[in-house]
Amino acid sequence: ASALEDNGAGKLLIAAIPTDRVGITLLNDWNNMGQRQTDSGSARFERVRVAEDELLLDPGPLSTVFSGLRPLLAQLTFVNLFLGIAEGAFEQAQHYTTHEARVWFKSEVERAVDDPYVLAHYGEFWVGLEAVRALAERANALFDKAWNCGEQLRAEERANLALAIGSAKVHATRVGLDLSSRLFEVTGARATHASRRFDRYWRNLRTQTLHDPVDYRIRELGEWALKQKPPTPSFYS
Repeated sequence: ASALEDNGAGKLLIAAIPTDRVGITLLNDWNNMGQRQTDSGSARFERVRVAEDELLLDPGPLSTVFSGLRPLLAQLTFVNLFLGIAEGAFEQAQHYTTHEARVWFKSEVERAVDDPYVLAHYGEFWVGLEAVRALAERANALFDKAWNCGEQLRAEERANLALAIGSAKVHATRVGLDLSSRLFEVTGARATHASRRFDRYWRNLRTQTLHDPVDYRIRELGEWALKQKPPTPSFYS
């Protein structure tokens, strides 16, 4: 997709065009940690042809309450993506702790899975994941309900959905980053071997979560919690 300005009307237009079209150059300059398949690299557009049927005009971006669901769908996708990364990190750590982790000599137990501190960490991981799952399921259900309203969707309903998705995203970010970092505390030093690539969960999540600063999401939620000011529809909320 590409954004361009309609010189005649002075408004933003969105078009879906193939990346191999003449005039489009993908610079392939994304060389950051994590998210190797992201589309965050630079692109150059030079006299690119855009056909009328490639423009997303009806409805235009944020032109109606219902069309305002598009950015919320993207945010909800991130919620479930972050949850999936956290769940993957948990499962990887769980398998390693069960089958390969060594017992600390002061633990007075024979298996790592019986270490009281290891158990405490896993208990905290589980509580965090369960909370994110609950928030994600609630946000998913509210989105389905909003989608089914179609053009009858009211601004108040969209605002409640934005708050639910924002809450889920904040918690998914925090729990995911915590779990993907602390997993080494329940697997041990050997788990840091490069061949394991256990750090990929943190790297992917850390990079992806920086695309939408969580501080501004929390501020938005705070404005609702304290002043009952609903989120302003935008391409990020």
